[in-house]
Amino acid sequence: QVQLVESGGGLVQAGGSLRLSCAASGRTSSYYVIAWFRQAPGKEREFVGGIMGSGGLTQYADSLNGRFSISRDNAKNLVYLEMNSLKLDDTAVYYCAAGSRWPLTETQFVNYWGQGTQVTVSS
Repeated sequence: QVQLVESGGGLVQAGGSLRLSCAASGRTSSYYVIAWFRQAPGKEREFVGGIMGSGGLTQYADSLNGRFSISRDNAKNLVYLEMNSLKLDDTAVYYCAAGSRWPLTETQFVNYWGQGTQVTVSS
């Protein structure tokens, strides 16, 4: 069993930056792929990016155009989502997810979900 807790969400102006954290716990949490998804009101949950258990490989949604980056500190069981040049369209609830599949881009392959953290980008 893996537990995931997101933090760091909030209100930010367009063009600004925000860093989300995902705290993972569980005996084998460091071996899982960790991915970030987001869900805007009225839309389906979509893949944002993911990082392998070792932290050596990452993948991102093409639509982000390099604005977001993911890093991992297995010693602290933390995964970070650094978001830069935020746009109004980035407003969503951001979820941390864990699974054993790589890349973890589809919700059907997620084994564990966090509770989500709200990110609101204002003009």
